[in-house]
Amino acid sequence: MNIRDALKDELYHIRKQRIHAYSEHAEAVSEEHWQALKQGISSEVDLLPGVELIVTELDGVIVGSVALFPPKADAYEGVIDELDYSEIRLLAVTPEARGKGVAQALVHECIKRTKEKEFATIGLHTADFMNSAMKLYERIGFERHPQYDFEPANDGVVVKAFRLSI
Repeated sequence: MNIRDALKDELYHIRKQRIHAYSEHAEAVSEEHWQALKQGISSEVDLLPGVELIVTELDGVIVGSVALFPPKADAYEGVIDELDYSEIRLLAVTPEARGKGVAQALVHECIKRTKEKEFATIGLHTADFMNSAMKLYERIGFERHPQYDFEPANDGVVVKAFRLSI
């Protein structure tokens, strides 16, 4: 497994791969919510200053990616207030690579990079229908912080906040 920074010419592929990875959730939400989610994961928010776009390769093929936002970045494009800690966003692993530790490796890479910058906290948000993601984050030690939850589409889908002190 090789974890590295993404190259600029890989951005289109990474965004397309995100949609493929998240498409398993299309049936769990309304068509309107799925379209909004697709738009969010395809946006250029990962190009904001200070954002680190990280990929994982298996046998030379990109199978996962994540964006690590610095504190005070507008990670959610105005949906919530700026956060005073690093934020993990857009974690995606291809269905074919699931169960191989890719997601966990990407989260640990984000934690490592956050520690290297001497930040004390890292956070993330995940939709309440993403059960396997929530289990992964809790297993790693992230704790719920419901005061930072939000409901982006006012359709009952709650995006849950998690934080980890490091």
